[in-house]
Amino acid sequence: MRLFRLIATAFLAAAPALPALAQGTGGAQAVAPAPVAPPAGDAGPGVTAAPPTRPDPVVATVNGQQIHMSDVSEAAQALPEEVRGMPPQMLYPLLLDQVVDRQALVLKARQEGLDKDPAVQKQVQRAADMALQNALLARDVGPSITEAAIHARYDTGVAGKPGEEEVEARHILLPTEQQANEVIAQLKSGADFQTLAKKYSTDPAAQQGGDLGFFKKGDMLPEFSAAAFALQPGQFTDKPVHTRYGWHVIQVVTRRQAPAPSYQEAHDSLRQEMIQDGVRKVIAEARSGLTIVKFNPDGSPQRATDSAVPPAVPDDTAGTPAITAPPQAKP
Repeated sequence: MRLFRLIATAFLAAAPALPALAQGTGGAQAVAPAPVAPPAGDAGPGVTAAPPTRPDPVVATVNGQQIHMSDVSEAAQALPEEVRGMPPQMLYPLLLDQVVDRQALVLKARQEGLDKDPAVQKQVQRAADMALQNALLARDVGPSITEAAIHARYDTGVAGKPGEEEVEARHILLPTEQQANEVIAQLKSGADFQTLAKKYSTDPAAQQGGDLGFFKKGDMLPEFSAAAFALQPGQFTDKPVHTRYGWHVIQVVTRRQAPAPSYQEAHDSLRQEMIQDGVRKVIAEARSGLTIVKFNPDGSPQRATDSAVPPAVPDDTAGTPAITAPPQAKP
């Protein structure tokens, strides 16, 4: 029963199988078709050999509509990781039933006219558009993202060049600006930074004297990094630094040039950069020669003085993928 629930859940949650450029190439174990029968000449005397199995045989029909072995194999790719390695002879009957069930649901939906529903038609069109977009990107970008190309990018853009500058810093996090100013006054009077951090800081690093170790500019919130990288070793901020976490007093211990990352360390980020560059190139080619007219959210023509960010998002965009920046570390 647990296996059935896992497969059922996978089918309910599965979206159309679209190429994912940013992901690895490892796929699920496909359900293997039946072994190919031996050629007629290899059969024993008086034995009629079965015809060779077709590359993609029909494994079921639903109201005359054919279900092929490739449909079952594709369904296997949507299974959870813990199920993928199970013997095909165990998975095949369950997967086949699931594919049949899915086809039965599609036929019932069509019989009841849901394929004529405007909202459903819009979803179908979006899925088709997404499939075309991904097919284009997979064809034009995917083949260029090879290990050799990534290594070449590393050799020309990373290897042998100095890494980013890093600072080693401490900080004292306080709930109010007034308290931060009081701590700064004590530091100016000669108080020890680490002692004050242990006494007043609300950050988990307080017990280590506020020590944050080495970090690069992009590792911290912009306002925190700007203040830290403006200091020389031994200096502390003479004014509190405000972030969404509170008020900080920062002291820089030392600065250094980080070594260039190894190929293994840089591999994933370089691969992602190459994918993004390739996607941007394809988009630019797709837009070239097109007549594009943009309008404001109220339908009025855009002017040069109009804000690039609309004041509201239409309701029908809910559920579309959003591009978000990676979270930044809390200082």
